[in-house]
Amino acid sequence: MGDPREPPEGTPEGGSGNEDEFRSVVFDESFVRAARIQELSARERLAGSFGKATRARVRLGPLGTVPRQALALLLLILLAFGAAVYFGVNSPKGLPIRPEGSQLTVSLVALSPASAVRPVADPAEPFAALPPGYGDGAAGLNTPAGAATEHFSKVEVTKALDTVQRYLVASSLTPAALVQGATTDVRAFVTPGEQAQFDAAVTQPVDDRHHAVTGWIVRFDPAQVALASGTVKVVGAMRVDEADSSTLQVTTDHTFVYALKPAGAPAGAQVTLETVRRELTFQFDRVDLASAQLRLVDSVLQAGPEPCTASMAGFLQPVLATAQGSTVAPPTAVDPGNHARPAWQVCGVLAGG
Repeated sequence: MGDPREPPEGTPEGGSGNEDEFRSVVFDESFVRAARIQELSARERLAGSFGKATRARVRLGPLGTVPRQALALLLLILLAFGAAVYFGVNSPKGLPIRPEGSQLTVSLVALSPASAVRPVADPAEPFAALPPGYGDGAAGLNTPAGAATEHFSKVEVTKALDTVQRYLVASSLTPAALVQGATTDVRAFVTPGEQAQFDAAVTQPVDDRHHAVTGWIVRFDPAQVALASGTVKVVGAMRVDEADSSTLQVTTDHTFVYALKPAGAPAGAQVTLETVRRELTFQFDRVDLASAQLRLVDSVLQAGPEPCTASMAGFLQPVLATAQGSTVAPPTAVDPGNHARPAWQVCGVLAGG
């Protein structure tokens, strides 16, 4: 009897002689006959019922039909956007949002003379009666040396102080601004965010706490007033601190004394001293420092001798002395219950006036 493991027809010729070599892959005739062969019909082949030789797409819910390349591109875009947001918010060197609109608040206080305004004794030496401590022009500003703050370097603080000093010279000491109506040099210091407010104050000044040009510049009406001396006496100081970690703040408080005479008056005409105190608050971010511009956010001005009835929004209105002495009406009593008059519009009395 033959080995039951051998095929019915015997070992094929040309075999290797190793009966186990093809045992796992050679099927007998009965197995082949028993195999079920199914051929798809023409309709089934046209309908595509057989499996397609394609790669399955990634199934991610609503994104299930998105190809892998598009999905990868979308992921890269999301990662780039997230990185931009993160570094934009957290980078200390990110550019701040630039302030816009009416940032400056102005307070104007007229100082009425307590008695008749008389001219100085000697027009050639108009400042002889001033107390010690006043300097000539920029020397009286007493600009301090720059020193580093918590978030700003010494170089940055020095640049801020230099910008403030140059602004004070342009707006408080230069004849072109004082009695010639010039505003261009002062405007050059103003940041773009405040230039519209500055321009509105120049073209249509009004004492509404935001649009008085005298909050920006010390100026006298050229049709009424002239300088009797090219020298302006100054005393005061500056202080540096930080409004926040990205904003450097400089506060100045100076008193300026001007020698004035009537417009068109000859040399040797009677001279009146006008005293103006300016307390200003400036702020800088690093963009302002790089452009040597400043934001003036608060301006308080006291000036006298001034009549309480005159508006100081466009020009200061000094009471010019005469030989007999010029007199004006004294300040009226302030009624806190009178809401028809703005609360910020007040008038004081000039000491020694």
